[in-house]
Amino acid sequence: MSTNNLFSPFNLKTLNLKNRIVMAPMTRSFSPNGVPTDDVAAYYQKRAEGEVGLILSEGTVIDRKSSSNDANVPHFYGDLALNGWKKVIDEVHAAGGKMGPQIWHMGIMDNHHSGWVPPVPFEGPSGLNRPDFRNGIAMSEKDIEDTILAFGKAAADAKRLGFDTIEIHGAHGYLIDQFFRAETNLREDIYGGKTLPERNRFAIEVIKEIRKQVGNDFAVIMRFSQFKPSDYNYKLAKNPQELEAWLTPLVDAGVDIIHASQRRFWEPEFEGSDLNFAGWAKKVTGAPTITVGSVGLSGDFFGAFAGESSEPTSLDELNRRFDRGDFDLVAVGRPLLSDPNWVAKIKAGKTDQLKGFSKEALGALVLE
Repeated sequence: MSTNNLFSPFNLKTLNLKNRIVMAPMTRSFSPNGVPTDDVAAYYQKRAEGEVGLILSEGTVIDRKSSSNDANVPHFYGDLALNGWKKVIDEVHAAGGKMGPQIWHMGIMDNHHSGWVPPVPFEGPSGLNRPDFRNGIAMSEKDIEDTILAFGKAAADAKRLGFDTIEIHGAHGYLIDQFFRAETNLREDIYGGKTLPERNRFAIEVIKEIRKQVGNDFAVIMRFSQFKPSDYNYKLAKNPQELEAWLTPLVDAGVDIIHASQRRFWEPEFEGSDLNFAGWAKKVTGAPTITVGSVGLSGDFFGAFAGESSEPTSLDELNRRFDRGDFDLVAVGRPLLSDPNWVAKIKAGKTDQLKGFSKEALGALVLE
């Protein structure tokens, strides 16, 4: 099946992309004390040279003292870190690429295996990361207000540095997602509630502040997931009606593109339809969507952390869904960790040259 349609342009506000392939955000932990290095800049530049349409950075944390559980995850605040990101975006642009940082607050976290801990306790809506696991404090309303402002400041800095877009990380059990989830948001103030639309309040305020800081013409992406790392079968929205009630207010608040994260893009989201998460998100909101989840590989991302290797697989099913109009963009993760030229090889039809994926690629910034 032809992949030609994946190489059609995509234009929305500040995003003018030469193709529909997105480099998915993937935590790299190669930024000592939160500062991206020259090696990080070279890593992203190589993907731009390899014809990735849009690069979304690894998660990069906002200016809150406990926004990260890893000393080597990059910051998106402070002169040293922002100067590092300026070099990244300048080198990506010089290579003809487009890029946005994924701005992130981890919320309540497990302690890192290195033993490093932030200088103050982790913070979240209730102190819970998942049911029966408490490892931090419940945020005060002042904490929440300051965090909303910190998200806005990071977005403003991204625009000032010359990035083409930003992505808000609202998935995978991190801070914003902890506000969405009933089991971790036990608040009784305006940021809590019995229903998912009520628990949208924090995310909506974050989006509004970001939109206030970047203006209406700057493209804003937000990543969502139904599953949680502690529960792959979890669903925030149990049917299309609940999905619409969850996502539509967030689009109305200012999200331009929904990045719908799932483990395997071909799996249906709800019974009675083969639409995946991105397909349903587009159907109920009308917003453009990004699909993601084991694109081009035999195994899933979480298996990679357990040491499982993956082999290249056909893109025929992906193309079928894309051509049907289920989603607008396709995010690719592990293939681009292993091979900066993956997109160029797909475009040229050199599928015999595609590489598999092994856990070793998680521990290196592969440049060729």
